[in-house]
Parts: sequence; C-alpha cells; structure tokens
Amino acid sequence: MHLSKGKKISILVILILMIDQIVKILIKTHMTIGESIHIFSWFQILFVENNGMAFGMQFGGTIGKLVLSLFRIALAGFIIYYIRKLIEQKAPTGILVGVALILVGAIGNIFDSLFFGLFFSESTPTQVATLFPDGGGYAPFLFGKVVDMLYFPLIDTTLPDWVPVFGGEHFLFFRPIFNIADSCITIGVIYMLLFQRKFFISASPSTSGGKSESGS
Repeated sequence: MHLSKGKKISILVILILMIDQIVKILIKTHMTIGESIHIFSWFQILFVENNGMAFGMQFGGTIGKLVLSLFRIALAGFIIYYIRKLIEQKAPTGILVGVALILVGAIGNIFDSLFFGLFFSESTPTQVATLFPDGGGYAPFLFGKVVDMLYFPLIDTTLPDWVPVFGGEHFLFFRPIFNIADSCITIGVIYMLLFQRKFFISASPSTSGGKSESGS
C-alpha cells in the first residue's frame, strides 16, 4: 500500500512521540528525583524535572511557565501548518523529516506541561510518582514539569594544577540533562543546517528574485 508523504510524516511523528512519552512515564513511575543509572562512564539515565525550556533551562517562574507552555502550543500549531505547506509545495523528504523532528520535540514537551501535572503525583528525592493518584496530580493544566533523563558527562575530571586560573578545579563537560524530545529538536535543526540549506536558499525571496532578474 502506497502512503502519501503526509501520512509517512504523521506516522514518524506519532512513533517518536510514543517513544518519548513511554520513556518519560517509565522514568517517572520507577525512579526518584536525582536517581541515576550508570550505563557507561560517559552516559547515565539521571532523572530530573524542570519548569523551563530544553536542556533544563529555566524561564521566569509561574508566569514564565504559562507563557512558555502557550508559546509551545502556538509553535507546534505553526509547524504543523508549515509542514502542510511544504507537502503542498512538494518539498524534499529530507526537509519534511527535519521539520517533523522539530515538531516532535515541541509536542513531546508540551504533553509534559499539559498533562503530567494532572496525571502524576509529585516526584521527590525519596518518593516515586504514582500515575493517576487518588488525591489528584501535583500541578494544574499547563503547569506540569518536563521530565529529563539523558545525561552525558563526557569529561568529568580535575584540571591539572598547571592549567592557568582553573588549575585544580573540577571540570565537567557536558552538563545539560535532556530528553528524547529535546534531542529531536537538536537533530532536526542540525540536520537541516548541514544538509538542507540549499532548499531554504533557493526558496528565499531574494534568491528567487535574483534568478528571475538574471534570466529576463
């Protein structure tokens, strides 16, 4: 059975979203805040939550959280509209996949903000969260916390004493803790910057205008 580009992109988005949410639910219902599972010396599953943006960045308290949640919803709506326009314009599959990954990232963290506060009890350093607790969730609609768990401390060492200024101090790279949705945004953006720039250059008004002038 032949599937249209639109259906293929929809299936891709749904599948990655399901993986993102299943992983988050498993982490939320099996780990306490700050608990870690060492996979390799440079990779851990480390459970943290944040009220803010991707990679644990914060954004302005309660009002900031509301604004960010509404912005994410608006952004997801715009990306869906943009994907539909790209399909109508018969854009290359690579472009559609790149934009779809960004959409997955936006929607994945939207789900956390919209529903996790309603569906889960609060995670603490000593208590694992419960799904659909009797007393209700830990936060109202739009105010759920984003679940992060991917941690890659690629370099974790003490700098030699001979290093100027920072010698003898602890050095850690890479500090951010993120999730699958965050990864999708990063991969989608980097992929399009590296491999799909020609499409956006050729589609820009200035470029198309220049071509028409040189051809006239």
